[in-house]
Amino acid sequence: MNIFDDLIKLARERKSEPVEGSYTNKLLSDKSLSKAKVLEEIDELIEAVEKDTNKIHEAADVFYHLIMYLEANNIKVEDVMAELDKRKK
Repeated sequence: MNIFDDLIKLARERKSEPVEGSYTNKLLSDKSLSKAKVLEEIDELIEAVEKDTNKIHEAADVFYHLIMYLEANNIKVEDVMAELDKRKK
């Protein structure tokens, strides 16, 4: 199983069985927070790339927060992957 699968599984488990005090649960239950974090993390990634610092760390934050944002809004990563697959030429 790859890390994306692990993150998706975590999000879905936390949605069905919330853990009190969990940051993941905060993101999944507060769509406004989730959206703000995606925007913040993308800005931080862009800044890191431009300054050539912490790029990997910031990219990981983007992936994590994006997956949580998608799951919070009932957008299945599998559907996104299927859409990308349809776009192959």
